[in-house]
Amino acid sequence: MLYIAIYVDEDDIAMYTIKTIDDPRTLNKTVYIRPPKNILSQREVVEIWEKLIGHDLHKSSISKEDFLASIEGQEYAEQVGLIHYYHVCYEGCLANFEIGKDAGEASKLYPEIHYTSVEEYMKRYL
Repeated sequence: MLYIAIYVDEDDIAMYTIKTIDDPRTLNKTVYIRPPKNILSQREVVEIWEKLIGHDLHKSSISKEDFLASIEGQEYAEQVGLIHYYHVCYEGCLANFEIGKDAGEASKLYPEIHYTSVEEYMKRYL
């Protein structure tokens, strides 16, 4: 199964947040920021980076069982960080759910806003 995460630039979060302040559609509702082009697997993020730098990187995979087993014996702080990584990248907890009717998605509410794609963000580091 391919798990995904959602990547959002901090400036885009601020922009969407400001838009919701006086918007009656968002009153007493949760607004999720899930830009469609930025809902990606970790492998897809690596592929974007490879395209930008012009060569392939060495990649390897690890099963979720092996990943969880590797956490045992780590310091507590490392365990916390790794288990968060597990929930995001293996379980897809930030992206693998439906937005209910009492909530909204920012890029649908405000289609006029150009959000930063993962590729645009990565170009800053070339």
